[in-house]
Amino acid sequence: MATTTPSRGRRRAPSRMTRAAGKAAALQKPRVILALLLLLALTSVMLLDGYLRAEVGGDERVRSNASSSKVPDKVLDGGPILSFRGGEAQSQSVPEKTIALTFDDGPNPTWTPQILKILEANDVPGTFFVVGSMVSRYPSIVKDLVDQGNEIGIHTFTHVDLSYQSDDRIAREMDQTQLALAGAAGITTTLFRAPYSSEADAIDNYSWPVYKKLGEEGYTSVFVDTDSDDWKRPGVSKIIKWATPSKNKGASVLFHDAGGERSQTVKALGTYIKKMKAKGYTFTTISGAIRQGNGQNAESGQAAENGQSGQAAQNGQQPGSEQGEQSEQAGGVAPGGQQGQQPGQSGQAGQSGQAGQAGGANSLQAAHRTATGTTLYEGKALVAAVAVAEWTVPGLATGLAVVGVAVMGRFGMMLILARRHYRQRNRKRGKGGKFSWGPTVTRPVTVIVPAYNEKECIANTLESLAKSTHPIEIIVVDDGSDDNTSQIARDAAVSFGMTNVRVIRQENAGKPAALNNGVRSASYDIVVMMDGDTVFEPDAVHQLVQPFADPDVGAVAGNAKVGNRNTIIGAWQHIEYVMGFNLDRRMYDLLRCMPTIPGAIGAFRRDAVLEVGGMSEDTLAEDTDITIAMHRGGWRVVYQEHARAWTEAPASLKQLWSQRYRWSYGTMQALWKHRKSLTDKGPSGRFGRVGMPLVVIFQIVTPVFAPLIDVFTLYSMIFIDFKAALLAWLAVLCIQLVCAAYAFRLDREKYRYLLMLPLQQLAYRQMMYLVLIHSCITALTGGRLRWQKLKRTGEVGTPAGVG
Repeated sequence: MATTTPSRGRRRAPSRMTRAAGKAAALQKPRVILALLLLLALTSVMLLDGYLRAEVGGDERVRSNASSSKVPDKVLDGGPILSFRGGEAQSQSVPEKTIALTFDDGPNPTWTPQILKILEANDVPGTFFVVGSMVSRYPSIVKDLVDQGNEIGIHTFTHVDLSYQSDDRIAREMDQTQLALAGAAGITTTLFRAPYSSEADAIDNYSWPVYKKLGEEGYTSVFVDTDSDDWKRPGVSKIIKWATPSKNKGASVLFHDAGGERSQTVKALGTYIKKMKAKGYTFTTISGAIRQGNGQNAESGQAAENGQSGQAAQNGQQPGSEQGEQSEQAGGVAPGGQQGQQPGQSGQAGQSGQAGQAGGANSLQAAHRTATGTTLYEGKALVAAVAVAEWTVPGLATGLAVVGVAVMGRFGMMLILARRHYRQRNRKRGKGGKFSWGPTVTRPVTVIVPAYNEKECIANTLESLAKSTHPIEIIVVDDGSDDNTSQIARDAAVSFGMTNVRVIRQENAGKPAALNNGVRSASYDIVVMMDGDTVFEPDAVHQLVQPFADPDVGAVAGNAKVGNRNTIIGAWQHIEYVMGFNLDRRMYDLLRCMPTIPGAIGAFRRDAVLEVGGMSEDTLAEDTDITIAMHRGGWRVVYQEHARAWTEAPASLKQLWSQRYRWSYGTMQALWKHRKSLTDKGPSGRFGRVGMPLVVIFQIVTPVFAPLIDVFTLYSMIFIDFKAALLAWLAVLCIQLVCAAYAFRLDREKYRYLLMLPLQQLAYRQMMYLVLIHSCITALTGGRLRWQKLKRTGEVGTPAGVG
């Protein structure tokens, strides 16, 4: 046994790799935080979108047939406009032969613009009671609506029956709608109509406190005199008939510009307006009706009655006390403390009948208040956040569909190709006879064992190699261990009577350097590489080198097994190794684009390794790097399922995270390093155009976006349909269980470990996703991570009895 020992007696300065590892470690915490922030942002966007669509916090309860014993008779018998001047309830009706057109549930991108065109063409204003969530989604429509001279009222943010809601929820519904209006059109409003409300006599003991509370805050509640019932879609003629007031009475008439299919409303509206004008009716807003009812502008009222302007307006009147009094009546004190807008302060209404009459335009929008300060900026922020959600969530949904198809496609591809691979490699008769690589390989080979602080495992590793049925020489390369690994290896070799062991010590330089040292020192043309914590089955080396009978084969991947599988973490990794890694390798083998030879068990032609430059330190995944380099060198890389090795998997979540983080990041580095294979010809181009896309899709892109499946599933369970979402999740789990069971059958593993599969999907898989996302962030931010040593226990001994 040969030994090379570094000088002692002085303290060594930290190596370049040690310093790099320290710097990399210092950078990891911010990246973890960034990954968590991205996850939090995604969750927030989804919750916002769900809230806008009433999937989050939605309440479809509607109260009916409740007593109204506590509601004053004058309110029940009063008009459709309810205010609380001085804290006292006051009802008001729409003046005779005057119609206040009101529209509920909008804005809607399909129907509201069509209704606005009809109103503009007929020189008629309307009052739109808007839903805040719709305002935030379609702000441009609201701005057009206001600019055209129409009036805005609140219809809550999520269209809920406020009589069921707490005071805090009521305040949120109102405040959020005000913010949406501020962000969309730069205004707030004092008009309010409760969802599911109708005429004033429908106020009950539960809704009355809500109206009182909002009235004290400065809101004017608006009800209905005449309901077109257009939401029932009874036909154009019936909508017109039902919307017509009786006996020349004035009315607050209800239509809908959203909440369903409104083509009948659109067709009926123009005809209805012309019919009512022909009968001598004038049209105004709720504020205009209040003003007319108070008799504050007799001239405008007379003009409207004669049908001259088609609207209640004023001619040349200067702002004065009467106008201020009317504005107060329309909305009282501005909710939210917004500045009251006086007549003459805003621009033209934008309608031909109001040209040059700024004061008249403002009287029709007297309920509006100019949004300023914090309210304005918070409103713009809300609208911007909703815009992000509106683009993000549909994009995520599309990504979810793509990921789902890719995942199912991968499962199908793995099952089909794995079965074909198994039948091909285990063929005993039939066409072509028994499968064979060629003449049996019996010549000696070199086994290289890189070791760094492997005192717990190195003896078990050498003991398993002592039982090898194939002639081997063993080179243990001690990479600067400080736990006496080299001495333990020498003592173990002596105790097992092994004369074919060489121990080489080198300064700490990393695993690739240790492997290169072993390759240079190897005596034979085939080198087997294994980890210092791995044990081989007796025939593992013999099985592993048989593919070299084919002169085109340059490297062979063995079948790595988890030895410490009797813990939860170990069992999860065991399922992953059998189902993921080994099924994948069967698929890649048939496609001739194997991406990785596992560090635990792999074999190479020595000359081929030297030809491609040896094990590179350019990436953290030296095994993936050398495998791709072999493809690019024109060599074939295959999988030998019968060559089994048992490795000690990480025993803690922290170690597991560290290992998989290095694997994921290293794989990305290797793919980027060999990106030119995409345009190469021959075997290199085959890997670049077949293997590399498969690795990117199945090992990076799909896993990165796979959490969308779980996030959407959880979202659906909580906010949409628990049963349907649960059944969908169970269906996917069953598909995975079928794939896993088939993989276990091919590898002749015991099925009892599959009982851990559901828990693995709930916990382990999520961790692997986060690791990959963390790796992607590291790659995108240009981070650098060096090889890391995992803590070993030495519990994996000879494979006998492991099942």
